[in-house]
Amino acid sequence: MGIVIMVGQVLLGLSLLIILHELGHFLAARAFGIKVEKFYLFFDAWGVKLFKFNYKGCEYGIGWLPLGGYVKIAGMIDESMDTEQMKGEPQPWEFRSKPAWQRLIVMLGGIIVNVIVGILVFWMLTFKYGSSDVDNTQLYGVKPGIIGTKVGIQEGDKILAVNGKKANLFYQDLMTSEVLMGDAVLTVERAGQTLDIRLPKDILNDVSDHKRNELVQPMFKMLPVTLIEKNSRAEKMGLAVGDSIVSINGKAVQKLDDFKAEVEASKNKEITLDVIRNGNTVALKAPADSSSMIGFANIPFVQKQYGFMESLPIGAGRAFGVITDNIKGFGKIFKGEVRADKALSGPIGIAEMFGTEVDWFRFWNLVGMLSMALAFMNILPIPALDGGHVIFLLVEMIQGKPLSDKFLERAQMVGFFIIVALMIFVFGNDIFKLTK
Repeated sequence: MGIVIMVGQVLLGLSLLIILHELGHFLAARAFGIKVEKFYLFFDAWGVKLFKFNYKGCEYGIGWLPLGGYVKIAGMIDESMDTEQMKGEPQPWEFRSKPAWQRLIVMLGGIIVNVIVGILVFWMLTFKYGSSDVDNTQLYGVKPGIIGTKVGIQEGDKILAVNGKKANLFYQDLMTSEVLMGDAVLTVERAGQTLDIRLPKDILNDVSDHKRNELVQPMFKMLPVTLIEKNSRAEKMGLAVGDSIVSINGKAVQKLDDFKAEVEASKNKEITLDVIRNGNTVALKAPADSSSMIGFANIPFVQKQYGFMESLPIGAGRAFGVITDNIKGFGKIFKGEVRADKALSGPIGIAEMFGTEVDWFRFWNLVGMLSMALAFMNILPIPALDGGHVIFLLVEMIQGKPLSDKFLERAQMVGFFIIVALMIFVFGNDIFKLTK
């Protein structure tokens, strides 16, 4: 069932983004009086269609090959490679008959819609959920994972700053893209001394192998209790909000991990807590229980809600941050600092991010990220992508005449083979990662 949910979420998310992207081209073309002959979700390669219907001179349908979608615009050399109509005289409703600036807007239409969708999604997520983070200044320190140990971080280190900027929040200020991409120097307090740890520029290779939480995880102090669950052992033993736990079963505890370990070791046994309450030490006893949970919270969460318009710049910043991260990532690939097989993922990798359970916050967060990533990928100057058409149109506008149809046909073929090679690479890479 989990696999079905995963595949369903991927198909829903990608289908939505493909339709909206192609709708951008469709609406821009129609706005300038250009005829659109086809509007397809997925490719109807070799003419195989799962579903189709005609409406006002346009064929709408679903193809069998789920590698994207397309709109077929009259008088344009595109992925359909229909060159027959180009042999006739240009008609006023054709793409090639329109001014270059109109054709440029048509080609940018899909990218513009993807950017708008990305901003809208992150705006609404920010407005609905606000932000939730961990107060880094209230932590006992950090616990390094495989990556953290490799770069020299030790258990109990307190990370004070990233590139000289104070790390007040654990995820927002510390677990940032610049850290995970190796463009950071961490200022660390260790045993009363301050030192700098420079992260390696190829750290993204390790992040790809081991995931981000293998850099560091927060180590929580035994802070005053902030929440007591109803009908829990904590409530039954008389633990109260504001209590500070100083020992369990006679063992002093400063870290939440140590407290949890002792509770786990005391299953089916009575538990004794010493707490500080209003300046006095109070002894509390919890009855024997098979659970490894007590039923209280004392983690220093920082939560904030934002107004409707206040959420817009925050959401837009998150959206454009996706594009910035993609640019940085590709830059590192070209510099040889990061391996392409580590940095790039295909549909299988995307499916794993959606997961096997329905979580609408995660779903829409990924849809927003993918929308901005799709905008970025499509603006790349590769023939057959929107960015390739944009480059050719800009050349035409500069030189005052269009490039030849023969050149455009050949460029389209080159672009097609580049995209096919890229798809084979990311699919193969995904499969290889699964089998490791």
